[in-house]
Amino acid sequence: MISAIILAAGRSERMSRLKQLMRWRQSTVLEQTVDNFLDSKANEVIVVVGYRAEEVGKVLAAKPVRWVINPDYEQGMSASIIAGLSLVGDQTQAVMLALGDQPLINSQTISRLIDEFSGCDKGIVIPTYRGRRGHPVIFAMTYKEQLLQLKGDIGGRQIIAQHPEDIFEVAVDCESVCIDIDTVESYYSIKLDNECLGGKLHEGRH
Repeated sequence: MISAIILAAGRSERMSRLKQLMRWRQSTVLEQTVDNFLDSKANEVIVVVGYRAEEVGKVLAAKPVRWVINPDYEQGMSASIIAGLSLVGDQTQAVMLALGDQPLINSQTISRLIDEFSGCDKGIVIPTYRGRRGHPVIFAMTYKEQLLQLKGDIGGRQIIAQHPEDIFEVAVDCESVCIDIDTVESYYSIKLDNECLGGKLHEGRH
């Protein structure tokens, strides 16, 4: 069983508005991201909210996901990972840590990462695009205690750096694993390019 944990608790400090709720196609950035995971081979989807939690939670109300509030969202990504892990059950073999502002990572790419994890003997699976590492990253539950000890805004990078021998990199034809929305300029650039190509930008071929 693979549990996807989507991290969507931040304040979007480099944006003039909350990026999770910015419009994307017929919904929002976060809803599109969540839908991609729901359409994948992930067995469950957990969303971590924090800043303006009730408002963000409303867009998730009709979706078959579980969500948890991270009251310590200002302490960084690690606090959200810990909050998400609180909902993971004993049957989960691995967690897939994802960012809530990557709406262009399609379900096929997500499912391929899950398949690769299931077929390899490594505990960490990372997607790469032309040699660059991206998200989402899968961690076997053998790393749960290390994930629970994380501090600050570095996410799982510390664990990745400490265990190079246990990493399996998956080269994907999906540039979006390396693209997130950090600024207003990047939002409009990514959204415009995607709309101009009929929603096909960076979808990859799997």
